[in-house]
Amino acid sequence: MIHHLRLVSLAICLLALSSCSGVQSALDPAGREAEAVATLFWVMVAGGGLIWLCVMGAFLFAGRFKTQPLTERRAGGIIVFGGVAFPVVVLAGLIAYAVWLMPAMRPWFAGEGEGLRRIEITAEQYWWRVRYLDDKGQVLRESANEVFMPVDERVLFVLKAKDVIHSFWIPSLGGKMDAIPGRMNNLQLEATKTGSYRGVCAEFCGTAHALMAFTVEVLEKQAFEDWLQPKASPTPVSAAQTPDAGGLDAFLKNGCGACHAIDGTQAQGAIGPNLTGFGTRPTLAAGTLPNTTGHLIRFIKTPDLIKPGVNMPSYNMLPQAEVEAISLYLKGLK
Repeated sequence: MIHHLRLVSLAICLLALSSCSGVQSALDPAGREAEAVATLFWVMVAGGGLIWLCVMGAFLFAGRFKTQPLTERRAGGIIVFGGVAFPVVVLAGLIAYAVWLMPAMRPWFAGEGEGLRRIEITAEQYWWRVRYLDDKGQVLRESANEVFMPVDERVLFVLKAKDVIHSFWIPSLGGKMDAIPGRMNNLQLEATKTGSYRGVCAEFCGTAHALMAFTVEVLEKQAFEDWLQPKASPTPVSAAQTPDAGGLDAFLKNGCGACHAIDGTQAQGAIGPNLTGFGTRPTLAAGTLPNTTGHLIRFIKTPDLIKPGVNMPSYNMLPQAEVEAISLYLKGLK
């Protein structure tokens, strides 16, 4: 029986430790702020562990080793030291350490954001509009539910919200920041490792709150510049260049271009996500499903069944051939 309990305890510990890594773990940092948050966490765990050991030691001493009653003076000393002085010193040290870390974790001065690369994030129910701005505030490139940023460079995220309060959070890179309608909040993050990470909305915002994720691609600086520049001046896409010319015709004919934009085409809608380069995105519907043709067909036909509360209308009335053509066209957009 004891052997089985030990195995179960070991399995639970291994399961808990496995959650300390991955693309959405604050304890597997890939950014300056996340490193400070992880360090603070482990320091607080150590401080809390010291207090716990002190309390458990007192229980053990009283229950196992000290069978005779203590004198009033000695009992008072133990209470003052173990119950007041020791916890106060440890907790004061933890608070002081946390306060000391705060300026490095998140600069608060307005001038701190000057000269930084700016990425504007607008949170909407239930997706993220992403715009890359130049020094004059002009949009270089627009995307959705996917953030690209260079490694080892502090980036200023300008956070907005269109409808309700959302919260922008990339656990592996840093702490969260609210996006509030009618207000603009700034968040600075610096990635220290290249790779793919996952961000989420950390503030309940409606029925599809849990289906509002985004991917973050941290690239080498030159790779980021190469990715950013080609779309600064988009060139028209001819029918011969598209993976499925009939798909573009069906996309425009059925009014999809009234809500969605695709650079170089007649689709210039600004209501829904920009679909330029849609085929390279790993997920669709803000991280809800893998970006496959089959899932895309399902989402076009019945978006509300996959993502409750979504504003996109159902296109279940379209012929299957048209839906498939649109899906193939969108999947071919690079």
